Amino acid sequence: MSRDCDGVVDPGGVRMSGGTAGLAERARQAARERWRRLQALSVVLLQTSVAAAVSWVVASRAVGNSEPVFAPIAAVITLGVSTGQRFRRAVELVLGVALGVAVGDVLIYFIGTGGWQIGVAVALAMAAAVVAGGTAAVVGQAAASAVLISTLTPPTEGIYFSRVVDALIGGGVALVVMAVLLPVNPLTVVSRVARPALGVLIDGLSAASRGLREQDVGPAHDALLLLSEGEDKLDEFHEVLPEGQEAATMAPLRWHARNALRQYVDSAEYIERSIRNARVLARRAVTLLRDGEPAPPELGESVAALAEAASVIRRDLGRGRVPEEAADLLRRAVREATVAYRQGLRFSGSVVVAQIRAIATDLLGTTGLSHEEADREVRRAGGVLHER
Repeated sequence: MSRDCDGVVDPGGVRMSGGTAGLAERARQAARERWRRLQALSVVLLQTSVAAAVSWVVASRAVGNSEPVFAPIAAVITLGVSTGQRFRRAVELVLGVALGVAVGDVLIYFIGTGGWQIGVAVALAMAAAVVAGGTAAVVGQAAASAVLISTLTPPTEGIYFSRVVDALIGGGVALVVMAVLLPVNPLTVVSRVARPALGVLIDGLSAASRGLREQDVGPAHDALLLLSEGEDKLDEFHEVLPEGQEAATMAPLRWHARNALRQYVDSAEYIERSIRNARVLARRAVTLLRDGEPAPPELGESVAALAEAASVIRRDLGRGRVPEEAADLLRRAVREATVAYRQGLRFSGSVVVAQIRAIATDLLGTTGLSHEEADREVRRAGGVLHER
């Protein structure tokens, strides 16, 4: 039996490198993450390629431009917007491309091409975009288009207004592809980021429950770390909600998803509050276990019921259903916490119970109850807890 420099024992007597194993695992994780990103962007990739091809065909055959370079360029630029209010920003980019092409065409025709001419064209294109009330996206795209005109195919025999038409065709085709032909599935888009956010809540509560049931501070500490690092998941969830809402509003093929998406939108605040309350719960669970405070079995069971309810919520929201089944689990969590409280808890244990009730109230909000109704359900299930 041998032991390597990293302390890894190889029963076969062969020296092994823990560092190499760790590197291989990181490489596998990176590959999985890139594959997930590719899957997430697959619709955008398809939209972009189709829009580029169609815009070239329309500009060359319907309009008669033999080299409609700016039609596919405008289509690609327009569909490069992948988050936020995508349709509105895409319209802005179309206008920015067309404005930059127009300014670059006119100006370079009169003053020629070169270093200082490019600078003047960019400055005037940006100024025109600002005067027209354009956003930062419009201003930036106008400048980029002016550079393309000045360097790629500067006008030599006349002002090529056909290139402005090409840019408008490319942008218009991209918008049609985005909204009509190949719209993203808003429920899929939102669910893809909501699942990890809810996964943080589920995993954190499960780990905290395991720590309480096993009287082991390790899992509880892991829960605290996991929930503390879950802020990025919440940020992604909030960032993608507008895109999902926009797709459900703008794309006729996706109108059927509006009700399901509204459930996600209505649930976002409750999920966020639940994660933050779960972080407090995990912190107090760590303190409870380190200080040796009493932890009745019902306390761990209560937190486990919260985790199970969050799992049901994730499943049903992803399927476009109201997570009504979660309500029974949440009431059970409150009842178990009340039993634990009445057995006698100290400070940290009482805080854990308070957070269980707060999380149950928030998660009941995802089932369609108002805050007042959810609060009444919690009081009905667990009664009113009085200070000792």
